[in-house]
Amino acid sequence: MNYTFDFNAVSLAPLLQGLWVSLELTAAANVIGIVFGFALALLIMSPYRIVRLPFMLFVEFFRCTPAIVQIVWIFYCVPMLFDVFLDPVTMGIMALGLNLMAFNAEAYRASIQAVPREQLDAGIALGLNPLQRVLHIVFPTAFRASIPVLLTNGIVIFQQSALVAIVAIQDLMYQGKTLATETYRPIETFTVVALIYFAVSFPITQIVGLLERRRQILVS
Repeated sequence: MNYTFDFNAVSLAPLLQGLWVSLELTAAANVIGIVFGFALALLIMSPYRIVRLPFMLFVEFFRCTPAIVQIVWIFYCVPMLFDVFLDPVTMGIMALGLNLMAFNAEAYRASIQAVPREQLDAGIALGLNPLQRVLHIVFPTAFRASIPVLLTNGIVIFQQSALVAIVAIQDLMYQGKTLATETYRPIETFTVVALIYFAVSFPITQIVGLLERRRQILVS
C-alpha cells in the first residue's frame, strides 16, 4: 500500500460546527422523546382499544422501519401531503424526535408496569386524583427506572443523526462528506469523524454501564 496519510489536511473547524448541529438535533430530539415518550406510553396502555390501537401502530411503525426512510419521508412527503414547510433542522428534529418517542415509550411502558401497586394505593389513600398520581408517583418512579435505557436510546439517536446528512442538514456527517470531497482525503476525514462520534458516545455508554451495575447492586 503506497497511500500516505495526511491528517493535517483535515480541518477541525467545519467538523466541530457540524458536531454542534448534531448535538442540537440530539438534545431537541431527546427532549421530545423523554417528555412525549411517557405520554405515548400511557396512551398505549389505555384500557380502551380505540385509544390504544392507533398509538400502538405509531410505535410499531417507527420501531419497525429504517430511520433513514422515516427521515426522507418526513422531509419530502410531509410538505407535499400536508402543505407544511419547515426549515431543515426543525424537520430533522421532528424525524429524530418521533423515532425516539416510539423507543422511549416502550422503555417507559416496562417501567410503568413495574411500579409497585402499594405506591399507587398510597396515592389513592392520600386523595390524589389520577393525574396527580401519574405526575407524582408513576412518572418519577418510571423515569428513574428507565434512565439507563433512555440514555442508551439517546446515544443511538445521536449516532442516527448522521442520517440527516442525506437531506443536506449540515451536521457532522455532512461536513465530513464536504471536507472529504474538497481535500480528496476521505480516509483521514472519516476517521476523524468516527473518532468524534466515539468521543461523544463512549462516556455516555460508560455512565449507562455504571447505572446498570448500581441498580443490580440495589436490587440484590
